[in-house]
Amino acid sequence: MTLLPDVSAAWAALGGDPALLGRVASVERRGALPARLPVRQLARACVGACALAAAELAARRAGTQEVPAVRVDDGGVAAAFVSERHLLVDGRAPETFAPLSRFWRTADGWVRTHANYPHHRARLLDTLGVGEDPAAVAAALAERSAPEVEEAVYARGGLAVALRTPGEWAAHEQARAVAELPLVERERLDSAHARAFAPVRRDPLLPAAGIRVLDLTRVLAGPVASRTLALLGADVLRLDSPQLPELPDQHADTGFGKRSALLDLRADRSVFEELLAAADVVLTGYRPGALERFGLTPEQLAERRPGVVVAQLSAWGRRGPWRDRRGFDSLVQVATGIAALEGSAEQPGALPAQALDHGSGYLLAAGVLRALTEQADEGGSRLVRVALARTAGWLLEGAGSTGPRTDEPAPPADPWLAERDSDLGRLRYALSPVSFDGGPRDWQRPPGRWGTDPARWW
Repeated sequence: MTLLPDVSAAWAALGGDPALLGRVASVERRGALPARLPVRQLARACVGACALAAAELAARRAGTQEVPAVRVDDGGVAAAFVSERHLLVDGRAPETFAPLSRFWRTADGWVRTHANYPHHRARLLDTLGVGEDPAAVAAALAERSAPEVEEAVYARGGLAVALRTPGEWAAHEQARAVAELPLVERERLDSAHARAFAPVRRDPLLPAAGIRVLDLTRVLAGPVASRTLALLGADVLRLDSPQLPELPDQHADTGFGKRSALLDLRADRSVFEELLAAADVVLTGYRPGALERFGLTPEQLAERRPGVVVAQLSAWGRRGPWRDRRGFDSLVQVATGIAALEGSAEQPGALPAQALDHGSGYLLAAGVLRALTEQADEGGSRLVRVALARTAGWLLEGAGSTGPRTDEPAPPADPWLAERDSDLGRLRYALSPVSFDGGPRDWQRPPGRWGTDPARWW
């Protein structure tokens, strides 16, 4: 028996009170996010659980017993899940994937590469021993097997994943390790005092007002989570290494409501410790173990900042042989069998959105909001973990439940788009789908220029 993803399952994974599910109403639009897998249902569930977590915290901070009603509209969810496609900067549409980020034929099947960032592109080309000419890349890959390419590129620090069927993925040791994880991992780290919240104003009702978020995430799920927390009133300060520049259009899409600063953890450690001392939430999106050398494990962060909420995102999860591998939504789709299901034997396919990224981002934000609510009752530093591969597993559980793609037209995106001026130019962008009575409709500020804000709290 297959089960469609729904908000009740997501809410249960977050430890939410099932009695609050009655506060959620959905507007279903069958043409939204058409796919063979239940992408529309997964997207609605992740957004709905996040909005309910926001409403729950809003009620507590407003001093009311009644949790605001939540409305999840598939039209708004669909627009937000492809926000990068709706983005215009002075009328210009961004490039979402670089020419070498695509599917390639191999001697025995297919691989997908990710080469949007210059350092990943260089490592891919170095492995293959060719230049940037796509024809040369195609010829080099056609001579090798997909598993061989996967391992060779990974060994050089690049990104390439062999296409697998769902059955082949299920038999993989990494799949078995990820399947043992809950959809959202939640843990109490210590016995820190209960959190005391200041009351919030009601126009709009901002449940995360006054919450300071250190955002150490990149591409795409982590920035979606922090973008959501910024919408809800959090002071979000994104920190990036000066050695890892961000793609400008990606920052324009996910930088709403945040500030962006550069900080070298090796050279400016004292600055980071000052920021941590006043932070309420630390988001990390690097592969497991990558930040340990900086003393940034959840336990170490909680020891230095009792009462902190640590939220971690990874591609492949914290267990299994791939736990320390880099990964992106498109690659997780290929490894887990999603690309095989959405395509054919002749040509692998893809989901209609980077739904693993966006869905995981809303789950991570929801986990942070629920952790803050629980801290008000029980105290304790908290840990929340989400993995793209685990979200993919949840989506695959619904395989066979939706049938063929619908021919119904997609809902128009216009009601869910807005425009405003910014330091980056005139922006057209998708509004957040996280909506509850009295809550915010738009971000308080547009994205600024990447890395130009001071590394300090307001």
